[in-house]
Amino acid sequence: MIIADVTFYPIGKGVSVGDTIEKVVSRLKNNNSIKCYPNSMATVIECSNIDILMDAIKDAEKFIENMGFPRVETILRIDSRTDVENSVERKMKYVS
Repeated sequence: MIIADVTFYPIGKGVSVGDTIEKVVSRLKNNNSIKCYPNSMATVIECSNIDILMDAIKDAEKFIENMGFPRVETILRIDSRTDVENSVERKMKYVS
């Protein structure tokens, strides 16, 4: 299972991009191949494999570009484990 932390920075259409990020998160949430957990600084994605993750990231970047942003910076961290059930729920048990 893959858990990833992704942050998108749309660049080139002003300072505030909150509306854009809201639309991107909504699009990610509607992707049935992933689970999406937005938070104040990034979005956590849970999915079964790296190909599904990268497809979701590519789709989100293209979506931002199609909204008229000439540049998108994306920061991505990936936690891929096969030795235990790697899920957001399991991880949250240890921190809450």
